[in-house]
Amino acid sequence: MGNDRRETKDEGRLSEPVRLEQALPEVMINIKERVEADSKMNDTKFEKSRSWQFNRQISISVLVQLVFLASLIVGSWVNLQRQLDLLQHDVTLLLRCQKDFDAKLESLWSTSISYEYRLRALEKASTKEPLMDMQGKTF
Repeated sequence: MGNDRRETKDEGRLSEPVRLEQALPEVMINIKERVEADSKMNDTKFEKSRSWQFNRQISISVLVQLVFLASLIVGSWVNLQRQLDLLQHDVTLLLRCQKDFDAKLESLWSTSISYEYRLRALEKASTKEPLMDMQGKTF
């Protein structure tokens, strides 16, 4: 009891000595002053840190909105993929039809050329010989 100084846990410094003969109201006033000083110091620390803290509380409505937005994005992506598959199928059919059309056009062109050669041959033959009708008369 010879040592009247005590070290507090929070501050790590020596507090004022408490005299045993001191009256209780004075001790209470000293404690109150220390608590107020500590709270003011802590308030200034918290005010500085509060301005940089992020509020991590998320309401249920925000969570529901985020889930709904994510589902819309996924649904749009799936719909877009389906539309692209349909478009690819249509383009493939169009290319196949174009190849068939080109083949038919080529066939018609070659037939047209062969008919043209036949017509020229008939015209040549008709100019050399007089034309006859069905009864054998010449024109």
